[in-house]
Amino acid sequence: MEGEFRPGHFTGVMQVVKRLLDLVTPDILVMGQKDYQQVAIIRFMLQALKSKVELVVAPTVREPDGLAMSSRNVRLTKTWRSKAPLIHQILTSSIAQLGKKSPSSITRQALDDLEKNGFRPEYVRVVDGVTLQDIQDPAVHDHIVICVAAWAGDVRLIDNIICKP
Repeated sequence: MEGEFRPGHFTGVMQVVKRLLDLVTPDILVMGQKDYQQVAIIRFMLQALKSKVELVVAPTVREPDGLAMSSRNVRLTKTWRSKAPLIHQILTSSIAQLGKKSPSSITRQALDDLEKNGFRPEYVRVVDGVTLQDIQDPAVHDHIVICVAAWAGDVRLIDNIICKP
């Protein structure tokens, strides 16, 4: 998803993390769930390299209103800051629909809700939490994540919610 909008980003992330791990040789690597796609890519890299580094995913830290904490949030205008928590609300309502509606219906509804509130969404996707591929039938997946990227004015916000851990 992010790779489509930020070509080469994950290649750079893997190179930097690999170099850091080689230099520091840690037993544990802690990454934040907010950047879930990076987590999935690094998990894949660690497995492919047969690394002994344990990947720990820390939960997304949120503001009291649900907005995922990010350094980008300070760039939001007052109006957009008040609207931004809708992203998490839309994710939360999407998770409640999983199993009741198709993933494509959930995606369409979330995109519509974002657009109705003035956001410019790049994507909302219901994906397998390991492969990051779109899913069709939630029942056949052990790990499901809903990911979103949307512009709030001039600020690009990302968030996700884990549906099946």
